[in-house]
Amino acid sequence: MTDMPAELTVLALAGILLLVHIFTATHFKTKQYGIEWNMGARDENTQPLNEIAGRLDRARGNFLETLPLAVIALGGVVLAGKASDLTATAAWVWLGARLVYLPLYWVGVPKVRTYV
Repeated sequence: MTDMPAELTVLALAGILLLVHIFTATHFKTKQYGIEWNMGARDENTQPLNEIAGRLDRARGNFLETLPLAVIALGGVVLAGKASDLTATAAWVWLGARLVYLPLYWVGVPKVRTYV
């Protein structure tokens, strides 16, 4: 039996982080718009999101933009049999940066969030 490559472990953890992004953003949107909005078709016109809900929604969107690239890159090195210490380190660095990004965006830290 072989161990799962670090790259796949990172992708599995990224799936959990995606759920954190989705549930956090949705929680704050629901807090603003109400349960009826959350449970409805969401066809009605709504006010712009407040500062926190907007940040969390943008952070979720940003994560969704980068996740497919990580899946392609990390999955690709594993499928090609090219996983290495370097690709594992890169995977962990990417996940660590994504973990730090969410709270930085949540509290509105400028510039540092962009560098992360």
